[in-house]
Amino acid sequence: MTVNITDALARITDMWSQRTVAAVNDYEVKLAKVHGEFVWHRHEDTDEFFLVVSGRLTLQLRDGDVVLGPGDMYVVPKGVEHCPKADEETAILLLEPAGTLNTGDAGGPLSRPAVPLA
Repeated sequence: MTVNITDALARITDMWSQRTVAAVNDYEVKLAKVHGEFVWHRHEDTDEFFLVVSGRLTLQLRDGDVVLGPGDMYVVPKGVEHCPKADEETAILLLEPAGTLNTGDAGGPLSRPAVPLA
């Protein structure tokens, strides 16, 4: 199945709600639009891959921020507390094991499972 990332992102209207667009073995390829600050959290058992498609994403880490622009990627190692933040609407692609909760260990009202892109 071919997925055009630009077209898929055009169909996403809500912020911080991950949409699964493909599966690779036991991993999900997810797209999301983000704006504002998310929640501090960690994923104890898995790394988290971020690729910025458009906009700017700051991954706040306890030992310093990582700022990503279009085409930049970063892997947050498992167990590292982080808080994504975008001062403008930003489109990202994530790669993580199927079933990984977006808020990791933090839970709370922003917790949402990734859903397939309709």
